[in-house]
Amino acid sequence: MRLSVIIPAYNEEGTITQTIDRIKTVVLPHVEKEIIVIDDASYDGTPSVLKNIIGVTVVNHKINQGKGAAVKSGLLVATGEIILIQDADLEYDPSEYPRLIAPIQAGFADVVYGSRFMGDGPHRVYYFHHYFANYFLTILSNLFTGLYLSDMETCYKVFKREVIDSFKNKLESKRFGIEPELTARIARGNWRVYEVGISYHGRTYQEGKKINWKDGLAAIWHILYFNLLA
Repeated sequence: MRLSVIIPAYNEEGTITQTIDRIKTVVLPHVEKEIIVIDDASYDGTPSVLKNIIGVTVVNHKINQGKGAAVKSGLLVATGEIILIQDADLEYDPSEYPRLIAPIQAGFADVVYGSRFMGDGPHRVYYFHHYFANYFLTILSNLFTGLYLSDMETCYKVFKREVIDSFKNKLESKRFGIEPELTARIARGNWRVYEVGISYHGRTYQEGKKINWKDGLAAIWHILYFNLLA
């Protein structure tokens, strides 16, 4: 079995090497890892760093398009039976891959979300407005999708290939709207969705966090659009 790990990266020279190293060290019996990094037109040292990393497929965007566009580029080239999205900033821990892919390997899940609001793993204390925004957006998404998720905005989303193949060519979101779009398309497909608890090591804006209040407002529009109009 092959696990394709898709890593959108934009100006992550300080963390991309460590992220890839952590992925490579994860032990997954009988699973081959395919690591795909999408460099979304980084202007720091990320492109140079990636040139020196062996065993990674790199997709280069000539202009910056956003996380959603990077995720789509990765999905279009991934070859694994299981596909997982990984941020490049060390907020999410690859050592939890066994837990994330287990429900799919066992045959009772088609999609797995890694929830930052479940389980007893370590969590860096959130900004209150981030927690409230995530909670609100998850509830709003649930109202339209009919799913009962605790963390719609999580990076850790894992899919069987059949799920991705059903909508990868239709994805529209360029930026962080990819999270509600993926969730809406999953719900529409009546796939079996599971959640598992994960740890979370959130960054501050000084440490490079990119999402902001404008993305939160845009997410409301994306929830409405992808559930009612798309």
